Amino acid sequence: YRKAYRTVRRPFEKERLDQELKLCGEYGLRCKREIWRVQYMLSKVRKAARTLLTLDAKDPKRLFETPPLIRRLK
Repeated sequence: YRKAYRTVRRPFEKERLDQELKLCGEYGLRCKREIWRVQYMLSKVRKAARTLLTLDAKDPKRLFETPPLIRRLK
């Protein structure tokens, strides 16, 4: 079992609440947890991309892990 989402740090921030409500209505999401799950997944992908970009262009780890990372976004 692993955590699939991360809760927000400030639960009553008006701008964020309005934005989440708009996203829920626009995409027909059931709850805020679905938004948080996607944001958490994207943050993990961005973090992996940042670490890969710090490596040399010919590094075998970068060459091996970049295509699956891009495929995961599609």
